[in-house]
Amino acid sequence: MPALRRSSRILAASVSAVAVVVACATFGAPAVSADPVVPTPTAGPPSTPNTESCPYRTSPAAAVDTSEVPPSGQAAPAPLPVPDPPVGGEKLGACGVVTAGNAASIPRGITSAGWLVADAGTGAVLAAKDPHGRYRPASTIKTLLALVALDELDLDTTVTGTRADYSMEGDSAGIGPDGRYTVRQLLQGLLMVSGNDCANALARELGGYEVAVGKMNEMAHRLGAEDTRAASPSGLDAPGMSTSPYDLALIFRAALKNSTFRDLISHKNAPFPGYPPLADVQNDKPHPGYMMQTQNRLLLDDYPGTIGGKTGYTDDARKTFVGAVERSGRTLIVVQMYGLNEVDDSYWDQAKGLLDHGFGIPTGESVGRLVEENTSDSASDPSTGRSSSGDGHSGAVAYPSSEDGAGGSPWTDRLLFGGIGLVVILGLVYAALRVNRRSR
Repeated sequence: MPALRRSSRILAASVSAVAVVVACATFGAPAVSADPVVPTPTAGPPSTPNTESCPYRTSPAAAVDTSEVPPSGQAAPAPLPVPDPPVGGEKLGACGVVTAGNAASIPRGITSAGWLVADAGTGAVLAAKDPHGRYRPASTIKTLLALVALDELDLDTTVTGTRADYSMEGDSAGIGPDGRYTVRQLLQGLLMVSGNDCANALARELGGYEVAVGKMNEMAHRLGAEDTRAASPSGLDAPGMSTSPYDLALIFRAALKNSTFRDLISHKNAPFPGYPPLADVQNDKPHPGYMMQTQNRLLLDDYPGTIGGKTGYTDDARKTFVGAVERSGRTLIVVQMYGLNEVDDSYWDQAKGLLDHGFGIPTGESVGRLVEENTSDSASDPSTGRSSSGDGHSGAVAYPSSEDGAGGSPWTDRLLFGGIGLVVILGLVYAALRVNRRSR
């Protein structure tokens, strides 16, 4: 399936001569299809991470791979300042669980380190755990990219696919070189199947990788998302990337106000165009379009009132999700961050349980509020803890790698520094890292 195509699928653990030959022959060549990487389930009963000591107040957990190592000669960005008082209210400065309802009704075994439930209509935060903890967003940051694209691009503009789009690592909607796609179709692929190729194409339309990331950070600051710094358009891990459960709720709340966004995330299936034969493949045939299917299990499971949402996963970010459900005229947002995949794959049941808890809290009760959009860059507001510009939120901290300036990973630049004599070894390491850094 085009949606599951990966740029490279090599068994890096292989040490046989045959594997080396295969790796050398296929290094850098996109594979036709591959299965998605699924997080390895953990054994035993679900466990809830303890965040009472605020381990993620300033930065996400240490990376488990080298995806956030800056290119040679460049330093990683410093952590974002921690607003004081906390944005949204004093109670949201807590790192444990806070709820306006009965704490006993919070589902047991929530495997996300941070989570939040909020009322999209009133802005009331109903319950949360480590709401301002800094976590990696993975592909949930595509919501922020979509907001920028909806704000600046014409939905009917036609975009021509490039080799850089086709070669993007991680999940793909199926863009091919010289294929033609409307901005609307790119947004559909971005949000429905988490297409990193679509993120790359949209970033190019917005002015290039660095420009797009800069616009995403400007949008985050405008919304009051002070824990958020995008470092890649797609959510692939990169130096300095962070957000929080609170910020994702802010961003998603803003996105829900856009009727096009609501429509894009509401579909279980949608068509995606094909592309012409590849010029560098002898006797290649046209690649037909296909029907995409959402990755949002709340939609697929017909959870009552589901509007839609955005999934995410990388090895460093673990499982992430932001979504919205409407019942009886009340719309709630749920955010899950740094989650684990348990043996019973209960992550979606956890989301449902958190939403059920939120709907059980009467309207008018809260532990804090989602702030309204920042309309100026004046000094910080002491009532919210929102800071002014110039604090590290605005601008780009990305490290583009592709020739068209819209690449999705800093890996290519870093690998170029390797010795010529280590081409085979670097090929194996490169492929292994690309498998390990999938963004979903």
